[in-house]
Amino acid sequence: MNEIIQKENKILRKIAKKVPLESIKSRKIETIIRRMIKALDNQEDGVAIAAPQIGEDLRIFVISKKIFELAEEAKIKNKKTKIENLNEAEKSKKKKPNYKDMVFINPEILKTSKKKMLTEEGCLSVRWLYGKVKRSEKTLIKAYDENGKLFTMGGSGLLSQAFQHETDHLNGILFTDKATDLKEIIPSKEKIK
Repeated sequence: MNEIIQKENKILRKIAKKVPLESIKSRKIETIIRRMIKALDNQEDGVAIAAPQIGEDLRIFVISKKIFELAEEAKIKNKKTKIENLNEAEKSKKKKPNYKDMVFINPEILKTSKKKMLTEEGCLSVRWLYGKVKRSEKTLIKAYDENGKLFTMGGSGLLSQAFQHETDHLNGILFTDKATDLKEIIPSKEKIK
């Protein structure tokens, strides 16, 4: 079952439990991560998911490779004039990075920028509500990956927003607790799978 739990479910309001370090490489955690990735992949508009959203009371979230692809596209758009000047041979040499989903186990936000941004936000567990949330522009986070390796990562823009949104999930907070200008935007039937 890879159904995403909705806002009425009490698990979304609980503070998720830390994953014991010795359990990170266990079959149970492996299965949970696989379920999270599958649930996220089934959502066209999803860029991240936390374990409580699939009914698991654990401090794990996954950031979709879509975020890194979107960031790359934005970077390319900013450099478009430069790229347009490259000849075809040079263009073909530029390999597109092969991004993958990233797993964050027992994540901890170490630092956030004082500078905030007001951004449009939605949530796979609060279907089809959207609102504006004030988030730090930059975030530094540490976590364990699916192999039990501790790492630190910084992010800005959408990635920073995702770090904060998913950490909120692990602390029993939904974006609607912080959002202003909430509105319901239901997609047309042909867009819903």
